[in-house]
Amino acid sequence: MPRPKKTEAKEPVKLRFKKIKNGNQSLYLDCCWNGERHYEFLQLYIVPGTSAAVKRQNAATLEAANTIRLQRILELTNNKAGLKNTHLRAQIRLSEWVDTYIGQQERKGARGLKLIRSTRRLLHLYNDQVKMGNIDLMYCKGLIDWIKYTYKTRFGKPLTPKSVCDYLGYFTTILNAAVREDIIVDNPMLKIAPDDRIKVPESKREYLSLDELRAMIETPCYREDVKRAYLFSCFCGLRIGDIERLKWKDLTKDGNQWRATIVMQKTTTPLYLPLSEEAMRWLPERGDAGDNDIIFDTLPTQECGCIHLKEWAKSAGVTKKITYHTARHTFATMMLTLGADIYTTSKLLGHSKVTTTQIYAKIIDPKKVETVNLTNGLFD
Repeated sequence: MPRPKKTEAKEPVKLRFKKIKNGNQSLYLDCCWNGERHYEFLQLYIVPGTSAAVKRQNAATLEAANTIRLQRILELTNNKAGLKNTHLRAQIRLSEWVDTYIGQQERKGARGLKLIRSTRRLLHLYNDQVKMGNIDLMYCKGLIDWIKYTYKTRFGKPLTPKSVCDYLGYFTTILNAAVREDIIVDNPMLKIAPDDRIKVPESKREYLSLDELRAMIETPCYREDVKRAYLFSCFCGLRIGDIERLKWKDLTKDGNQWRATIVMQKTTTPLYLPLSEEAMRWLPERGDAGDNDIIFDTLPTQECGCIHLKEWAKSAGVTKKITYHTARHTFATMMLTLGADIYTTSKLLGHSKVTTTQIYAKIIDPKKVETVNLTNGLFD
């Protein structure tokens, strides 16, 4: 009876050689595990030559390469035993993972893709060829310092703290996704000390007071459609981007109450918004427009519209810097000034968190006014 054939287990990691242009041989590992193949270039080289010094150098290089090979085999064995190990996947470069992540977000139809792509561009300018497993606290701190102090926009200016915070936030999200995919063990961005983090100053929200709003209403504007869109926003809180997409079919009447139903462009969140009589007053005449027609279909570009807003505000005696978005701020502060509760105001604005709306509450806090006026008449 013939002896059974001995079958040797295939090694999951093999040391291989690749000849390069200068005559050296580059050493790399050919790793195959669970049907997945990966090459790890060791940045180690066998150099040609027969001298004793060259032979000693090559022997030391081979020993180092084999040590790494055995370490990788041990890591794979631990992984098979149930010990979590992401080393092999951690060898992919940051640029490759960012492209993979962006592809995932595109397929999901996620928002913020423009900023994610801008983040990829910044990482490329800094160093996106680093391996995922080599992204550590030092790399993250270096990235933060580079974005804060070295990087300049195409206009030669540094980024604002808000932009720096946005980019680093997306980088943190990208690394969090890598942790979930078992590419890296943890996210070093989460280890940044509080003193090293970017602190974004609370932005100033410009808005119209009730008197300024009355002045704007009473003052003619060169573009009537710009005036109507701006005042409609003042009385409903919609962003200009949502107003530009608003169709007649998005308006419905329930008894005497008009409502607008729209998916907000910025957050992709559906909003069911009751419209006041004052808001409805500033809609253009419908005429023979169909359900699928845009309501504000004659508006100029937002850039051009803001120029008209500036001239209109100047004519009305309003000295504040007015943009389309100040109309949304005006709606929020007006609601809170007139006594609306912050939770309802938050829902009308489509905020996902009440804390976002609380910024407006700070602006018009009546308790502050009452407190500073306590001394009125005391020293007459």
